[in-house]
Amino acid sequence: MFELDVSVWEKLIRTALLYAFLIVALRLSGKRLMAQLTTFDFILLLLVSNTVQNGLIGDDNTVSGAIIGAVALFALNAALAYVMFRSPRAQKLVAGDAVVVVRDGKPDEAALRRQRFTHSDLKIALQDAGVPRLKDVKRARLEPNGQLLVHVVEHDGPTRAELFAAVQELNAKVDRLTARLGDGKAGD
Repeated sequence: MFELDVSVWEKLIRTALLYAFLIVALRLSGKRLMAQLTTFDFILLLLVSNTVQNGLIGDDNTVSGAIIGAVALFALNAALAYVMFRSPRAQKLVAGDAVVVVRDGKPDEAALRRQRFTHSDLKIALQDAGVPRLKDVKRARLEPNGQLLVHVVEHDGPTRAELFAAVQELNAKVDRLTARLGDGKAGD
């Protein structure tokens, strides 16, 4: 149960190689996978995890081997996060750049295609961002983590904050009037 079937070094090397492979594979798969996990993407991730398991553990099914592999994965992940934090160049290499997918209400078809981001994905992401119409988008940028950042077109008229403040002011006036009516002072 605890006696390793392979050496610790072999287990560490296997873990590091598969970790690097998965980072590259996920990077090449586009930001869509990170933005929305569809049923197909979920199945893919489950199958990939099962497929690489044997390469990761080899013939070793011991508890010690599993702990060594898990510790190695956490250490590699922490080291990569540190390197990416310290080096914008490394972050760009591993995570990629943000990609503008909508400009002035028009989708950038080439950018959407490169990111494997469908019009349906775009519509859902815009609705999640509180923007129901494409024509209201000044610019939408797909970030390396799959999040869509949306900059909306400035319209003439009050902003949401101004409307909210006006509604609060009206509510306060109604509350004062209601209180005065309750005290019999409405005719004053």
